[in-house]
Amino acid sequence: MQLIASLVLFVFSAVHVAAADQVYYCNSTVSCPEEFPCCSQYGQCGTGEFCISNCNPIFSFEPEACMPEPVCKDISTTFNNYTDKVVNINTYLGNASEADWLYTGNILDYDDEGSMILAMPKNSGGTVLTSSKDVWYGKISARLKSSHLGGVVTAFIVFSGIQDEIDFEWVGADINTVQTNYYWQGLLDWHNSANITVNDTFNDYHTYEIDWHEDYTTWSVDGVIGRTLFKNATWNETLQAYKYPQTPSRIHLSIWPGGNATNAEGTIAWAGGEINWDAPDIQDPGYYYAIVNQINVTCYDTPSGTTKNGSDSYTYKKDSKYLQDDVVLSSKRYWLSTDEGTGLNVTAGEVVSSSSSSSSSSKTSSSSSSATSSAHNSTIANNSSSASTSTAYQNSSSSASSSVRHTSASISSITSRQADASASTSASSNSSTSRTSSRTSRMSSANFGSSLRFDNLFVFLSALGLLL
Repeated sequence: MQLIASLVLFVFSAVHVAAADQVYYCNSTVSCPEEFPCCSQYGQCGTGEFCISNCNPIFSFEPEACMPEPVCKDISTTFNNYTDKVVNINTYLGNASEADWLYTGNILDYDDEGSMILAMPKNSGGTVLTSSKDVWYGKISARLKSSHLGGVVTAFIVFSGIQDEIDFEWVGADINTVQTNYYWQGLLDWHNSANITVNDTFNDYHTYEIDWHEDYTTWSVDGVIGRTLFKNATWNETLQAYKYPQTPSRIHLSIWPGGNATNAEGTIAWAGGEINWDAPDIQDPGYYYAIVNQINVTCYDTPSGTTKNGSDSYTYKKDSKYLQDDVVLSSKRYWLSTDEGTGLNVTAGEVVSSSSSSSSSSKTSSSSSSATSSAHNSTIANNSSSASTSTAYQNSSSSASSSVRHTSASISSITSRQADASASTSASSNSSTSRTSSRTSRMSSANFGSSLRFDNLFVFLSALGLLL
């Protein structure tokens, strides 16, 4: 599945934002308008978060509307008592020094195993954990347990703004297989998928590794290579290009409802059928889940011949074809002052005087706005009552014991986690600028239950309609 495509599509259709009169989408036939110049990876136009991570320069008003991406840094993260170190994407403006990892959805510490839970409560769109920095070739590994049961999908991928992608994906109905896949610039090719056999991905930890080089990529499980892709095998004579992932990318780990009844039929079938929102996991512990113990990132050297105008961020050459040779290593700033900002004006909305109001109106495509506006987004996507878009795999190997093992993780602790994040956000300040009050209202408006709402943000995963 492309970029957790359905996941992200649903997560962002479950966004709670200020009412807007018009929705602006971006794709191969229409670019973003000047007022909302950034095309998010989900195919919607806006400012702020839409311009930061995996912004698509091809479909934006101008390529420069997308912010530069922070360069790769080696990291080794063990997710033991780690949730307080993960930044909610709703409060994130691109300063990669704030944290190594970002999230949308619901995360919980799992003390029993020194790990972190990515939770998907009933009728929600799931959870996405995202790196704050890009990788441009490197070795990326994750020690994790996948989700299970029909329609529940776990994904571990690298994904770029122009939709180069390398995947590991698990469909919950088959906990003895992991799927691998890759995409180039978002072009769908159903022949690129291949499976690797694994023993019990739900109950046992395994280490999954993507070793991404300029000329080849390997997918490994527990140190054993299960698949190799050579760049020279991807040459396309018509395009005169290698259809090989080759642009700076973010790391994403997610759980999402591939079997939701509102998904495309092909997506539901791929995910194993419609999801059961009354499954034992939903009763106890109260959510579907995947568990991550560790993620390691080793960055490789930039390709020889790369244009180097600095060492802080990745950008593209003017009139780019968005291939490896078009990537530039630069010194350009990669964070915004407020969520009114874009790559065309990084300080838009900045408050420079204590006498100035710290609150700015939400920049939507509507002339009216709401105090609960969660992002400077041209669109409203209401999903306070709709079910999630995923698929269900019926897994006969599920057991009651596996659904009650999260003694330290519960729905109440998720709610507490979000409340704590809200309090922390409202109490924090920036030494040079102040964030808009709409940003803190995003956190305070988050809630759980059958009417789960997500604020509009950047993550996961791609509402461009590229579904099976």
